[in-house]
Amino acid sequence: MELFKSTNFDFLGKKWPFIGASLALTVAGLSSIAMKGGIKYGIDFTGGSQMSVKFAGAPPEGRIRSALGAKFGDLTVQRLSDASSTNEVIIGTGLKDEKELEQGRKTMIDTLTATFGQPQSGKLEFNNAGEVTLLNRLRDPLQRGGAQLAEPQLKDLVRAILAFRNNPPQSGLITSFDQLSTVPGVSANIINALKQECYLAPFAVRSVTVVGPKVANDLRKQAVQATLLALAGMLAYIAFRFEWIYGVAAVVAVFHDTIITIGFFSLFNKEIDLTVIAALLTLVGYSMNDTIVIFDRIRENLKILRREPLESLMNKSVNQTLSRTILTSGLTFLTVIALFLFGGPVLNPFSFALVVGILIGTYSSVFVASPIVLFWQNYTEGRKRGGRIPPAPPVKPAVRQEGRPLAKKAK
Repeated sequence: MELFKSTNFDFLGKKWPFIGASLALTVAGLSSIAMKGGIKYGIDFTGGSQMSVKFAGAPPEGRIRSALGAKFGDLTVQRLSDASSTNEVIIGTGLKDEKELEQGRKTMIDTLTATFGQPQSGKLEFNNAGEVTLLNRLRDPLQRGGAQLAEPQLKDLVRAILAFRNNPPQSGLITSFDQLSTVPGVSANIINALKQECYLAPFAVRSVTVVGPKVANDLRKQAVQATLLALAGMLAYIAFRFEWIYGVAAVVAVFHDTIITIGFFSLFNKEIDLTVIAALLTLVGYSMNDTIVIFDRIRENLKILRREPLESLMNKSVNQTLSRTILTSGLTFLTVIALFLFGGPVLNPFSFALVVGILIGTYSSVFVASPIVLFWQNYTEGRKRGGRIPPAPPVKPAVRQEGRPLAKKAK
């Protein structure tokens, strides 16, 4: 399928505005990183804890910051984009000492419980209770209430109750013990025992992620190594498959894409975590593939159009692959823009990196990688011609001899 046939756009003739734009974006991104004291990493690379908390109503972000801000200086509270239906927030804090991590996690839960839990003396908070805690709390009251349950039956009952609480549509939070009446095996006596022994907080901790500084540092090093090794491997492949200058041009273009994408993360104050590294590696492969397609067409045309000027030949090659570029890049861009708009905060960093990377990577294959090859070829050709061609000897006038045609004097 071809969207365009016999196009003749002068892409390389318009290279300087795009090269200027690339330089401007690179300088803006690097300046932003420098002014902000470096790249903003997520807890994957810095260490800390991250907690997802679901509330019964709209999350009180101001009260959360006030309650936890005094105990954790480095605190972030991010409300999920679809909070109208889930009412969830992500609370993150950076802790420098590994010994502080577990204590910090407990402090966060205790502070939220004291602030929003409306604790009742002597009762267990149900929405954040674990299986063992709930089992121990219900064992004696159920026996006193006449519920004759063997220990295995009691364990099965508690697991069924917690499964009902944790799975949709409750998703970790119930607002009334009467909701448990639909659980098989839960009778009125069991619900009464729950009401006597437990109370319901208006929030539930859905998940907790804890990363130590040492692990975070190792992850950061491995992420950098993975990216650099990917670039080195692609440089070696293209240098072997084409010529070394093609490999250098492709790697410079991909490195350019990566730097600008990271710069956008700094400009928009977004964190870089493991999902972003996955997006950058995806971008490296995607952009490199687009560049190789154009280089392969250039190589084919060099065999056919040997007398064609190199810039004209490159323009033809780019025009011949234009339909393929628009189809692949366009459809991929539609996919990642849908992820960016509707994927929620979990996928937002990943999709943002791909949205920026696909736009930058598509034009870098044409306006960065190809001009590098053109500049180098023009430079090498200029060196071959410059000062190496001896001046032509002077042409002496022809001598006419009697009865003979004009002839040049023999050397």
